[in-house]
Amino acid sequence: MPRFAANLSTLYPEHDFPDRFAAAAADGFEAVEYLFPYAYEATELRRRLDAHGLQQVLFNAPPGDWDAGERGIAALPGREAEVREGVDRALEYAAALDCPRVHMMAGLVPQNADPAPYRATYLPNLAYAAEQAATVGVDILIEPINGRDMPGYFLSRQADAHAVVQEVGAPNLKVQLDLYHCQIVEGDLTATLRRDLPTGRVAHLQIAGVPDRHEPDAGELNLRHLMSVVDELGFDGWIGCEYFPKAGTSEGLGWRHKFQGENA
Repeated sequence: MPRFAANLSTLYPEHDFPDRFAAAAADGFEAVEYLFPYAYEATELRRRLDAHGLQQVLFNAPPGDWDAGERGIAALPGREAEVREGVDRALEYAAALDCPRVHMMAGLVPQNADPAPYRATYLPNLAYAAEQAATVGVDILIEPINGRDMPGYFLSRQADAHAVVQEVGAPNLKVQLDLYHCQIVEGDLTATLRRDLPTGRVAHLQIAGVPDRHEPDAGELNLRHLMSVVDELGFDGWIGCEYFPKAGTSEGLGWRHKFQGENA
């Protein structure tokens, strides 16, 4: 049976962020993820998790200046010192929150730029992050992101992500497979799942409806079929619900009840 984690950056927008933990627990979620924890003290987030019996399963390393439009810095030449500072900060939060996975965003590159210097920066930064994370039992994740939602993002295709993981060669460097992004970029989701999940390189899945990123059963994806493939392949990781509810979050969770029973 799929294990769904609520993404608190996108779900429950009707609540202030600290109150989203309670809302997710009230709807039967047992795990949460979100973009960034750094606006809050780790002790406060830990208190919210514990109070509502939730696991923290994923968050992102510092992405550079998000408000100014940056979307990660791991592949950006000249930002190596900032990357290392960010890794240290992320791992401090991961330890405090008992979070086993941290996603490192690659960043945006100019149109038609030579990818070589970016890749030459990206791989050593990921190797450093994985080495540091291994000492505290944390996996570092990389995620291909579609260029429609995030134009210029350095990493967009699954094969490229797996090639990076294999080249770095760290056992705790893994891929975050978002079926929403993958469908937009390359499609063929069933074949992708059957090809990539058995490798052991995929540590986390995410879902949302395509094309509008609403509830995951809305649009062109056959969610029941995809989740049956995930089960068939024995994937036991978490599946993050990173979508924007069309109306109220709780009111739109009927799709989840189909997988986890009417009391979910």
